[in-house]
Amino acid sequence: MQFTWSYSGGSNFLKIQFMFKKQSLSTIKKVFTIGFSAFLVGTGAFTLAPKSSASPGFFEFQWDRDPDYKQLRFYQSANERLERATYYFFLRGKERKEDIVKLALKVPDYFDAKIKSEKLSLCKVRIGGYTSRTKCLESIPSTIKVNKNQSLIEVVPEKAIPLNKDNYAVVMKIFNPRKRGMFQFQAFSQNTGEIDISTYLGTWNIDVQ
Repeated sequence: MQFTWSYSGGSNFLKIQFMFKKQSLSTIKKVFTIGFSAFLVGTGAFTLAPKSSASPGFFEFQWDRDPDYKQLRFYQSANERLERATYYFFLRGKERKEDIVKLALKVPDYFDAKIKSEKLSLCKVRIGGYTSRTKCLESIPSTIKVNKNQSLIEVVPEKAIPLNKDNYAVVMKIFNPRKRGMFQFQAFSQNTGEIDISTYLGTWNIDVQ
């Protein structure tokens, strides 16, 4: 009887081949243990680092992150392609540095979902967790526009979003895009000053499977 097992990963190559006819069971176990241990080392499975976990909307992986980059939290009710989904783009109190009279969301041009202004809203929100759901607590009357090429969402509340500890969210109801991918929505705000200056607030990284 012949048994062949191989693994190739990067610069690591491992191949174990052995033949046996009447070898003892202990010899077989010893060879298998050595081979499996080498496989774990080659794939980096052995580690002394503590375990970690991530929830949807909180995990990301980036190379050469921009030093000015800020990750914003969000909630996405569904992340499968073409599924009906509700998005909560959170603006937490600690992430706002001033009163906001105008909010702009830059939409990536490869996000091929139909965004309608009537399916967008602004609210004061309770951010959910393990024991509670994300929920709008108070609707904020606003004028919301989406430009023709679906690359920009502008939100102008009737009253400025105040600089306080309350959490707010732009709520978007859509059918998810046809294509899978990571989509970066960027947030910019304008304050109550006389000159219109946009301030970068952060980025929401949306994942569609």
